[in-house]
Amino acid sequence: MDILNETLSELSRAFRQIEAVVPAPRLVTVPGGEAFRYVEKSLEQALVQKLARLVSGLGAAKILLQHGYTQEIAVLQRTLDELGEDITFLCQPLHGEPLSPNHERYLEYFYEEEFDETGDPLSSAQSRGTVTRRRIRAAIANSSIAPGNPSDNIQLFRTLSRAYSGYVHAASPQIMDMVGGCPALFHVEGMLNTPRMPAVQRDLLNYFYRSIGNFALVALCLDLKELTTALAEHMDQFGLRAGLAQPHRN
Repeated sequence: MDILNETLSELSRAFRQIEAVVPAPRLVTVPGGEAFRYVEKSLEQALVQKLARLVSGLGAAKILLQHGYTQEIAVLQRTLDELGEDITFLCQPLHGEPLSPNHERYLEYFYEEEFDETGDPLSSAQSRGTVTRRRIRAAIANSSIAPGNPSDNIQLFRTLSRAYSGYVHAASPQIMDMVGGCPALFHVEGMLNTPRMPAVQRDLLNYFYRSIGNFALVALCLDLKELTTALAEHMDQFGLRAGLAQPHRN
């Protein structure tokens, strides 16, 4: 779809602008060898990394859509949901809200290496901590960034997570979405030209739409005014073309 290709190009350009305002990664020694790392381990650099996965995930979902792999798109959408939550959560201190202990713990765990000094995955005793999804969602729901009622926001986050959990964990009701035809058979090579595709396509449009908003929020928090305006305008146009928003009336 042209609208998805155009948006991916727009977000890739936006990413390069955002990436350029933080100190670049350096090649450093890590357990097991050398790798690129952000040595400053800043909140802003964490946001750049989350945006990198966001735009990459959207590109992967578009490719899956072209081949009708609806189950795999749903798995990716669960990842995209959590990336969007993480971005909003990490933007809070840049949006004038306090840097909470949960933010500090999140960054500590986020930058922690996968293995200890030995670099041996079998003998390594490293155990990555986590700030629970419940805490992240509660922080977002009560934030000035999130519109609406906090309790409604929390319920929305839960609903989205549960909707795609069955695809991530391959539960039977979600797997049975792959069945169709007469006789009924599993579509294991994609579901193009089946009744599933229009709903999946529309759902993915919503993920692209929300991701533009994630990019715009980061641009705003990094004081990239021209980019923020451009992304907001692109989001408005995308919403109108995709039928996800009503035109503004004077």
